[in-house]
Amino acid sequence: MFVGTFEHSLDGKGRVVLPAQFRHHLADRGYLSQYESCLGLWTVEGFSDVAARLTDKVRQGLATQNALRSFSANASEVAPDSQGRITIPQRLRDFAGLTKDLVIIGAIDRIELWDAERWQERSEAADESLVQAVIELGV
Repeated sequence: MFVGTFEHSLDGKGRVVLPAQFRHHLADRGYLSQYESCLGLWTVEGFSDVAARLTDKVRQGLATQNALRSFSANASEVAPDSQGRITIPQRLRDFAGLTKDLVIIGAIDRIELWDAERWQERSEAADESLVQAVIELGV
């Protein structure tokens, strides 16, 4: 399970250090792909699960084949180096607007990598959503 918020920076080669708490889940490798306005980073098992669920949605007519194509075509296998860094391909950095300052969050079943400014905007809306969910669900 991935939880927490961490601030990191991209280096000149498009690499970012993963938080130490996340690295052991991705010791061998993981998969990075587009996700909403950020990048999602999954374990091998987590990525396989998302791909299987998306494939089922395509078969049921609830998602398009293009959605599955985009998810898989834009995915990149990544493995932390000896310093815990992963390299983010340029096309994925462009998609998520990643330039220098990043926020890396745990999102239970995945890690999300956000441009710091985008995260600030999204975080405020997410906080409001949490308050509403707590009220509605009585959590």
